[in-house]
Amino acid sequence: MTVVGIDLGTQSVKVAAVDDEGRVVASATRPYAVTSPHPGWAETDPAEWLAATVDAADEVMSGLTVQPEAVGLSGQMHGVVACTSDGTPLRPAITWADSRSAQQAARIAAELGPAELARLGSAAFPGFAGPTLAWLAEHEPDTLARARWALQAKDWLRLVLTGQAATDPSDASGTLLYDIVDGRWSDSAVAAARVRPDLLAPITSSSAVGGEIGVAGRSLAGLPVVIGGADAACGVRGLGLPTGRGAIALGTGAQISSVLDSPRPDQTLRTHTFATTGDIGEAWYRLGAVQSGGLALERALAWLGADTAEAQRALAQGIESSDPLFWPFVAGERSPYLDPTLRAGWSGLSLGTSREAMLRSVLEGMAYTVAAAYDAVRESGAAPAEPVTLLGGGSRDPAYVRLLATALDAALQPAEVGDATVVGASRLAGMAVGRAIPPAGVREDAIVTPRADDLVDERRARWSSGVEGSSGT
Repeated sequence: MTVVGIDLGTQSVKVAAVDDEGRVVASATRPYAVTSPHPGWAETDPAEWLAATVDAADEVMSGLTVQPEAVGLSGQMHGVVACTSDGTPLRPAITWADSRSAQQAARIAAELGPAELARLGSAAFPGFAGPTLAWLAEHEPDTLARARWALQAKDWLRLVLTGQAATDPSDASGTLLYDIVDGRWSDSAVAAARVRPDLLAPITSSSAVGGEIGVAGRSLAGLPVVIGGADAACGVRGLGLPTGRGAIALGTGAQISSVLDSPRPDQTLRTHTFATTGDIGEAWYRLGAVQSGGLALERALAWLGADTAEAQRALAQGIESSDPLFWPFVAGERSPYLDPTLRAGWSGLSLGTSREAMLRSVLEGMAYTVAAAYDAVRESGAAPAEPVTLLGGGSRDPAYVRLLATALDAALQPAEVGDATVVGASRLAGMAVGRAIPPAGVREDAIVTPRADDLVDERRARWSSGVEGSSGT
């Protein structure tokens, strides 16, 4: 038996065929652009998502000898696609990295207040669907007037593939429009966003069948596709994490997840509380969300004319006390700073600063950003049991993992697969057709423990004290 998982990420889509033992038997990835036509904007043409997905799926399907039984979906969280009833986009998708709605987020926060925001699971932050829709209502009212749906990324993709609109609890809970305690769209949040309630898709189980793929899906045509889930929640599903366990996913952003047994909102609003994949009210997880992951690395590498391998080699040489410090806030930052105005920058550059020192400072700054978010999760009372599972591209770099374990003061254990989100999407597809696909495993012999390092401690303290200055104001 085989199912197909699709993970619609921020900068690329991954399509994988997974067998009934949880093994990825074929996979393909296709990139697409995130554009910034104005400062603070982060958009993608949804047509690029569709083209990349069907192209990657064609490659995967061409190498299979067994016809898959179903398709599962995972997707980037928070953004908005305003579209017609058949999925025709009315403008480019506004992604989670977009900060244009800062004023609307501030207004929503003032109108709702901390107690109501806690029920929504998050502080009001630009890039979330609620503030983004509020921006559209103010600046592009004609777009919303023409729209039938305002959807998250994976829900838009399913609509154009099947003609049916729906969402699941995990993606709904990441909009700032969903009451995580009651498990429904929040009337007060929708009113604060100044949008029509009927723009929001009906919510159903992540493993429910959301239609049959039509001709737009090319090689996937005829297969049932499940509703699916948000990428961070699909990562939890892919690893099979029980209550009290957690994971750190290192991708375009970074997410620290810790599974909860009840919807216990973080009253400080420094972290997020979201629903897991599954049925409404099934389970929840705390999330420390970092925007400044691979997105910042990509920009810094472009500035320096380097690639990831060169940066990794520089880090493997070891951090030096004379190295500059780097703050990776190219698009503001969420946990724990909740400041969309933070910006990237170096400090301590001198005539003696080498290219290698600048490159490793980028990875070092990313590690300290993850550590700050991890501390917020820990301080919220939701620290995951150790060792914490580590996944994503950064989990394959031994020097970065050693630095991260030390910065977090936590033992880390890389997963056997780099991308548990696509496995989570596949597990949801298996559930829909009565197949129990096992979760991805961890590398039993690869636990990395923190070590005493006075230099890292001193540099992280200076980095933390300089976060306010990194905004450039």
